[in-house]
Formats: sequence, C-alpha cells, structure tokens
Amino acid sequence: MAMSVGGDSTEKPMSDINTTPLVDVMLVLLIIFLIAVPVAIQTVKGIKLPSVRFDPTTTKPENVSLSVTEEGGQCAVYWNVSRVNHEELLNRAVDKLKAEIARQGGVNAANLDLPEAHIRADVNTPYRCVGATIYTMQQAGFARVGFISQPSVGDAAAS
Repeated sequence: MAMSVGGDSTEKPMSDINTTPLVDVMLVLLIIFLIAVPVAIQTVKGIKLPSVRFDPTTTKPENVSLSVTEEGGQCAVYWNVSRVNHEELLNRAVDKLKAEIARQGGVNAANLDLPEAHIRADVNTPYRCVGATIYTMQQAGFARVGFISQPSVGDAAAS
C-alpha cells in the first residue's frame, strides 16, 4: 500500500494497491504452466482409443469361464464351479486348448477359432490373484483373456 503525503492538509492518504508485483507473479506462473502442461500431457500421435460403453459377451461353449476370489487370505480360482489350484488350472487350460485345436483340424487349420478365457473377479479380490490367473492362462496358450463385469443400470450398448 502506498501513501502520498503532501504538504496540503486537505489531501487524503492514497490507499491504492500496487498491482505490479501481482502482475509479475501471474506472468511468471503463466509461463511456467505453458511450459509444464505439454510435458505433463505426453501422447503418441495417431492412436485412436475405442469409445465403448458396454460390449455384450458372446458366450461360446468352448470358452473357459473362471471365477477369482480370495478366501481366507488365499487366492481361490474356480473353473466353472470347481475350485482348482495353480497347477490344475494350467493343466486344464493346456488340455482344453489342445483338444480344441485338435477338434478344429490341427494347428495348421485355416481360420482357427481359439477359445477365450473369461474371468469374473470379485471387486475386493487383490490384483495378485487376478494377475496370477491371467498369467497362467496366457502361459497355457490362451491369446484372449477378458473380464466379465456387471454393467451399471442403463449402461447397455445401443442396439
């Protein structure tokens, strides 16, 4: 705040705010943000992300349905409705994939339609359980591993 003290006793003190330092600070902050924003938002040009609200799942009989949860601090994986451990999951997945490839005419068959693994995971299941299940299914040879979720009310794809 600045005050003007003149010789005249009828003049009132000047009470205007000196805005020069404020403008200086604002300009410096503006320059900092103009430099920092492009660094913070780094994107690869040419990538178009899908805009999907909800994709209905087409269930085929050859697909594998897995449920993952945590019971008593341990990961529990269910193949359909029977509980399996890590080794059983890997063996069943390999056997299922081999049987499906053989049914379709072997590895060199044209238009080979491999089964998918659909995982239903409880919302409170730790990621280590879900991640281990995904890894095991990929290790068995399943190229497509997806998640089944419960859509919110009114969140269906437009038909």
